[in-house]
Amino acid sequence: MNFLLVLFLLVIVVIYLSVVIVQQGTVAVITVFGKYSRVMTPGLNFKIPFIEFIYRRISIQNRSVELAFQAITADQANVNFKAMLVYSVLNQAEETIKNVAFKFIDEASFMQALIRTIEGSIRSFVATKRQAEILSLRSEIIEHVKSQLDVLLETWGYHLTDLQLNDIAFDEVIMRSMAQVVASSNLKAAAENEGQALLITKTKAAQADGNAIQISAEAEKTASQLRGQGVALFREEVARGMAESAKVMNEANLDASLILFSIWTEAIKHFAENGKGNVIFLDGSTEGMQKTMNQLLAVEKMNRTNGQ
Repeated sequence: MNFLLVLFLLVIVVIYLSVVIVQQGTVAVITVFGKYSRVMTPGLNFKIPFIEFIYRRISIQNRSVELAFQAITADQANVNFKAMLVYSVLNQAEETIKNVAFKFIDEASFMQALIRTIEGSIRSFVATKRQAEILSLRSEIIEHVKSQLDVLLETWGYHLTDLQLNDIAFDEVIMRSMAQVVASSNLKAAAENEGQALLITKTKAAQADGNAIQISAEAEKTASQLRGQGVALFREEVARGMAESAKVMNEANLDASLILFSIWTEAIKHFAENGKGNVIFLDGSTEGMQKTMNQLLAVEKMNRTNGQ
């Protein structure tokens, strides 16, 4: 009875030691007496107790690590970097898993080599650039690191998925000087913009004044022309009326000087009604009236000649 109990317990132990459960996202590397044997995939697996051993469980999921280090530019400025690294096992091929399992003695050694390699790559790149260039070269730094690490990491069985430079900062003294430079540049740009705006405003105002003067001159010219035409038409109508009156009186055998007398008296009446104390001299002599009459008769004769 005791023997059966011992045998039963032994069977239970052997089964327990034979069963291996590998979690999703990981693989297990099996060795036989210290030598690589095979790789167990996720799920239920079996091994030979006391002969096969699990050397290492390797995660094939993405892993991340944060970095913080310092670099020096070509003009001896200290630059502080904060970065995040995302990496993973290259693939699940047997050769890749063997590299991951046996290239480094443990995970800590691999992480140390990876971090130091990335820091060295960034430092070598920054050492060739000047302080003023660094902030605008974020993407170039990342591409430089990836181009140098891709081949090396593949030999280790890993792949650099992503590298993000979350923060690039200079020493406090340099940051203050850079802020002053930026402030000065902004003030200069603001002054230039203000000057340009003032120039545009003055130019527009001058153009508006010029246009107003031109429009006013054109309007005055047109008004003068209209006034001249009005005066000419008025004079023409007056002359035509007087000529018609003289013609009628001649046909009626009346003295045309009555027209001049009538115009003269109407002018005196108009001056008396609308004058404001001004002194106006009128030629009311017989010679003056006769001169005016001769002019009217000449206009009438010219009109008759044009009519013929």
